[in-house]
Amino acid sequence: MAASHFPATIPRPTTRLSATTFRQQPTTTTSSPTPFFLSLPKNITRTKISHHKTSKWLVRLRSVAREESPPKPTTFDAQQLVDFLYEDLPHLFDDQGIDRTAYDERVKFRDPITKHDSISGYLFNIAMLRKLFSPDFLLHWVKQTGPYEITTRWTMVMKFILLPWKPELVFTGTSVMGINPETKKFCSHVDYWDSIENNDYFSVEGLLDVAKQVRKYDPFIVVETNGDKLSGSTGFNSVAGYIFGKNSAAEKIPMTTPVFTQAFDPEISKVSIQIVLPSEKDMNSLPAPNQEEISLREVEGGIAAVSKFSGKPTEDIVREKEKALRSNLIRDGLKTKAGCLLARYNDPGRTWTFTMNCPSDHSAQFE
Repeated sequence: MAASHFPATIPRPTTRLSATTFRQQPTTTTSSPTPFFLSLPKNITRTKISHHKTSKWLVRLRSVAREESPPKPTTFDAQQLVDFLYEDLPHLFDDQGIDRTAYDERVKFRDPITKHDSISGYLFNIAMLRKLFSPDFLLHWVKQTGPYEITTRWTMVMKFILLPWKPELVFTGTSVMGINPETKKFCSHVDYWDSIENNDYFSVEGLLDVAKQVRKYDPFIVVETNGDKLSGSTGFNSVAGYIFGKNSAAEKIPMTTPVFTQAFDPEISKVSIQIVLPSEKDMNSLPAPNQEEISLREVEGGIAAVSKFSGKPTEDIVREKEKALRSNLIRDGLKTKAGCLLARYNDPGRTWTFTMNCPSDHSAQFE
């Protein structure tokens, strides 16, 4: 229908109309009824609806802003952020540190046993790991894996400095870094450990995995003699006597932990009991034992898998732990050597013990 001409006394309505229904209006004059309709702006569509013999016009407004100015999709330079992570992440645990300006203030961090929801918590976690474990971080690759997602593959070696011989814990895994489309900064960081299946926080499996780790040990020296079984204490008094002064120099040597019992064959039939000597000692400075059954030996160190447990280590429990640890290593693709070693951090028969199993090959490739 064409637009009617408006008299001078009738103001033209503005285009700021809400969705409204206009009806034919009968005139009150004596002349023939003449309906009129406002002409619709271009962004309004008209639909005629029949209802109880009365014509109605349904006026629908479309979003002018959406049609005339559609929002532009947010984009970011993924390769620039990939290159940035290649340069920045190697500084995760050194004096330079990571560039905090690349992260949102409310960045969310998750791993199987830790979570933080701010940049301050994120940086605190890094500082705590650096202080307690002196980690070495090896970055293997960085790649875009989603519209606003970058994934990294890494190996982290953490030295357990609370123990006298400072064993090293070896972690491998990936980190998924989420990107805020508005700020182009990292808004989330989620770690996935290769050694466990349940990586959700809080993962009991992840907590147990910290207790069961592949570690790197530096060489150390033990004084040892023959034992009877892994859980036994036969021979302990003899090796303890050596450090209490029963040696060629009558020298008293500080007592250290742990006390080891080691099996050298798959049947666990040949066992020795050992005490670790202070790390500042070497074979040339140590006095000779007074007893023939006592000997000193330098342990080469190397890679070992460790499982921590508590309680009195009976022979059945120790062998069960050894079998479970060996099974986990095979599942993770590691080759193991024959035998195992039990470490006790109190006197034999008390709590907090480790079983250790030595993989012969700890090499890995990441694709």
